[in-house]
Amino acid sequence: MPHRTSTEIAGRIEDLYGAPLADLHAHARAQPPGMLSTLLGMHHDLASAERSIDIHRDHLAQLVHPGRQIGGHEVSHVLDCARRLAEAAAVRDVQTKTASAVLRSLGRLSSLERSRAPSAVPAALTPAVPAASAARSR
Repeated sequence: MPHRTSTEIAGRIEDLYGAPLADLHAHARAQPPGMLSTLLGMHHDLASAERSIDIHRDHLAQLVHPGRQIGGHEVSHVLDCARRLAEAAAVRDVQTKTASAVLRSLGRLSSLERSRAPSAVPAALTPAVPAASAARSR
């Protein structure tokens, strides 16, 4: 079952690159590592964390089912499962924040580039600094 967060991130990646995720994966495999492969990796890690949350949540629910006896041996399983659930949730949250921030920055950059593209700055208006004077000022 796809999760809302990974599905939303996938949609934002598809919107940014203008192609379905499967096509983007194929394209990224044929290219050197770059922003697309990084975003796809973040999406993969996010989706994996969401699946892990489901698995550990369901397992924890089985372990603490009201009709089930919890003895000393089971307590360690409950604690381990709760720890793994918390770790998966933390990974999901970090991946969501990171991927969202990167996608927001790329969206702003591409709209900024589009707004600047038609009006290039004439070469006469850019300051010409000789290499020697630039090196001395550093």
